[in-house]
Amino acid sequence: MSYEILHFRNANQIIKEKKMTKEVKAVMDYLNDCLYGTQHKSELLRQALTEMNWRQNGDLNILDGRRYFYKGFKNRVAIDGSFSSYEYIQDALLRLQVGFDKGKLDMGIVMVTAQRSEKSKLGTTKDLVIREIEMLQPTISLPVTIVLFDLGRPGQIYQENEQQAEELPNHPVIDPKLSDAYLHGDKPDGAENDNETYSNAEEQAYHDAEKKKKKPRSRVRKTVLPEQQAA
Repeated sequence: MSYEILHFRNANQIIKEKKMTKEVKAVMDYLNDCLYGTQHKSELLRQALTEMNWRQNGDLNILDGRRYFYKGFKNRVAIDGSFSSYEYIQDALLRLQVGFDKGKLDMGIVMVTAQRSEKSKLGTTKDLVIREIEMLQPTISLPVTIVLFDLGRPGQIYQENEQQAEELPNHPVIDPKLSDAYLHGDKPDGAENDNETYSNAEEQAYHDAEKKKKKPRSRVRKTVLPEQQAA
């Protein structure tokens, strides 16, 4: 599993009360499988959320009359985020806060990349999220779940598939004549349809002798009925 879930302001309790714990995890698992190592994550994200029934309810709009939409929405839980940059977390939080203040949603889920510059002196991405959530209060006050994804490098999945294809062993070419001889034994010409083949001369002689033996005739004892005895 290449993602980490962080809950703030009792967001996990809200998910439990809505009986969506398994559903939220299933969505994140599916997104992780679909997006890992890919290049065009935005389009794949929309397709994946559509397949998981998070974009069919008509509640994606953030502001009436404007083309601002959440990535997904279900049961008063909105999903937003971006995998292009960690800094998108603040934009996603603001968009979710608008819906929360307008009474449209009960909590939000933010998905962002966990990858940051190795030269950063701000610590791990998890530590940075915790500090920023505290700093943004009270401006950002909604219950929120942050999901940090590590989806690899763009195009990594294709490179791995090519490498696996190159590492496949070369299978030897088997001579069909040798395979037939191994499976069916060497047969004389004209005996291709003979199903009885034997491994050595002794076995051949034994079976020939068995064929020459006459089968004993079965004797049927005649049963005399009582009426016949009386006659």
